[in-house]
Amino acid sequence: MSILAGGLILIPGLLLRGLAAGHVQKDRQLTTSGPYAYTRNPLYLGSLILAGGFALAARSPVILGLLFLMFAAIYVPVIAGEERYLHETFPEYADYARHVSRFWLRLTPYGNQQGDFSPALYWKHREYNAILGCIVVLAILCVKLFVNFSR
Repeated sequence: MSILAGGLILIPGLLLRGLAAGHVQKDRQLTTSGPYAYTRNPLYLGSLILAGGFALAARSPVILGLLFLMFAAIYVPVIAGEERYLHETFPEYADYARHVSRFWLRLTPYGNQQGDFSPALYWKHREYNAILGCIVVLAILCVKLFVNFSR
């Protein structure tokens, strides 16, 4: 049952990451459309949701703790570096950062930026790998469950 519940939690994480990947135009313009109109880091928020789904599927508070520790150790410095870069590269980032939270979702979209999801960007950023990775991890957990259940 925990694998099913964890798998269901993976879905919004994958959707958020996929939508973000289809909007972001790295180094070309400040992306404020799609999920970026609601949170500055939808890719990382999606990853955090995925971590929670995997921890639930594995039924392990230790795994949950390790995933969040890894998230803090890896993503917090990466996000800080990205924010410095965005401040230096895009003058409009300061206003965006004042109005859109680093992780928490806004209830209304920021600005009036209209941007459409681009399947080409989704494929360019190879976000499909997140789906494949989730399938592999869930399959491993199912095999582990089956082996433990068969004993």
